[in-house]
This record gives sequence, C-alpha cells and structure tokens, in this order.
Amino acid sequence: MINAEWLYWGLGLFFIVVAVFAAQQQDNPRRAGAAAFWGLLGMGFCYSTFVVNKVAPAWPLGLTVVIVGLLGGLGALGTAAMATTTVDERETAATKLGNRLFVPALLIPIVALIFATMVASVTVGGKTLLATGTPALTGLGAGVLVALVVAMALLRPAGPTGPGVALREGSRLAQSIGWALLLPQLIAVLGLLFDKAGVGKQVGRIFTAILPHDSLFAAVALYGVGMAVFTIVMGNAFAAFPVMTAAIGWPVLVSQFHGNATLILAVGMLCGFCGTLCTPMAANFNIVPAVLLEMKDRYGPIKAQIPTAIAVLGCNIAIMYLWGF
Repeated sequence: MINAEWLYWGLGLFFIVVAVFAAQQQDNPRRAGAAAFWGLLGMGFCYSTFVVNKVAPAWPLGLTVVIVGLLGGLGALGTAAMATTTVDERETAATKLGNRLFVPALLIPIVALIFATMVASVTVGGKTLLATGTPALTGLGAGVLVALVVAMALLRPAGPTGPGVALREGSRLAQSIGWALLLPQLIAVLGLLFDKAGVGKQVGRIFTAILPHDSLFAAVALYGVGMAVFTIVMGNAFAAFPVMTAAIGWPVLVSQFHGNATLILAVGMLCGFCGTLCTPMAANFNIVPAVLLEMKDRYGPIKAQIPTAIAVLGCNIAIMYLWGF
C-alpha cells in the first residue's frame, strides 16, 4: 500500500537542499539564518513521520516550529539568490516553446485527477494500492514528478549542471517567497484552533439570532458571504471553512434545511476562495507574485481580481441555493 508519507519526505529533503544552497549564497549576509530556517523546516517534515507513528516525542517538532516562526518573523532569511539564467535566455526559450510552456503545469492537476479517480480504485492482493484518504495527495506528488520530467525534456538545460537547474531554480523561488511559503499551513492550523476553541459555535449563535428563521436564501447568502469575509480576514479559505461550517454550513444548511452536504460544503469552499482573491493576507497568492514580477503596485493583483471575485461569489451563492436543496 502506498501512502503519502513519501511526499512529505520528498518535501523535507527539498527544503534541506534549499538550506544548502542558502548557506552557499555569499552575497546574502543573513545566509546562516536562511540556512537554519530551511534546514529546520526540512527536518521537521521528515521527523514528523516518527511523531505520527508515536516512536519519537513531539516536543522537538514543536520547538522546531517555534524557532522557524521566530526566524521568519525576525527577518533572518535575507535576500534570495539570483536567477540561474539571464532575462534574454528566458525570453528566447519562451518564444521558442510558446504555449508548450504550460504543458508541465497542466500535467500536475491531470495526474492528480487520474490518481484520485482511477488509480484510487486499483487493488493489489485484495487491498487498495493507495492508502485511504491519500489518492489525491499522492497524485499531486506524482504529478509534480511527471511535470518535472516533461519540463526537463522540453527545456533540455545544457551543461554539466543541467539536471541541477530544477533544484537551483526551485531553491531560488522558495527563497524569493520566503516565510510566506508557509502561510497556507499556518493559517489552516489557525482555523482548526478556532474550531477547537468553539469560535464556530459562538459565531453560529450570533448568526442564528439575526437570521430569519425560515429564510433559506438568507442562510445561503450569509454562509457564502461569511466564507468570503472570514477568508479575507484570515487569509485562507481552509482557515475560514471550519469556523463558518460549524456556524452555519452544517447546523443550518445541512441539518435544518436538509441540504446536500457535499455540494454545499464544496461550493462554500469556492466562496472562500473568492475572498482569497481580495486579501493581502493571502500573501503567497497576491503579494508574492507582485514582488516576483516586480510590479509597481504591490496590490495590483488584488485590484484586478476584485470584480471577478464578486461575480464568482454571486454565482456560487446561486448554485448553492438552486441545486443544494
């Protein structure tokens, strides 16, 4: 049986490689802090396997998380390395390949979908090939590996360091994003903490008090808009989801109005993603691209996305109301 643990180890080893590259970056006066940040992050991914299997204590992992957070928060990472290719080289390659440049990126979701729908049903010796609950995640990792092979075949990086270009460019991109690379994980954990603390129940009591008792549309609209607003505040739909679902999604829309739980909760997440388009809190989506592309207006992506976000949010609310019950 194949589980997703290999993917976490792969990520851990990649971050350790990033640490090695960061330590070698002579033009970064804070390279020691950067190397410590990425190295501890990578070791944390690997060590967590033993914590989950209950063969190692959890406190070193918790201490690692605290140190990583302090290094990121105190600005100990410094600057990223320069690109391994020149602007002219990248422009020449882009002109030559055209739309074929998108093939590796498109392969990732395609392979993940194949794993989640087809490979997930494959059995060996009466047991499923992929561990329960991991087909999509395993497919995502496999999709990245397939995309990497295809990208290498398309680009054909020359020279003795050709195969290492992927690692070097991946390291450079990770260092350019910096601590913001961890935001999705951190904010998702924040959402779980809010849920465990009962924030969702308290929000539900407030919303129940102001909601018209028999108004399905009002409940649907409040759930959709609430998902978007909480995502704007928290920066991640995964953090807003447990709060709003515990407040309205499950007790009101599913239990009280007997809605289709799968459709309602899935579309609810899409409502949250509309909020992601509108918030600087989602730095890895909205701020980091502006920095990497050297845009004059760092909030340019958000300003361009707000009209689309509002339109898509309205469509999601309509879909939930018309087909969720």
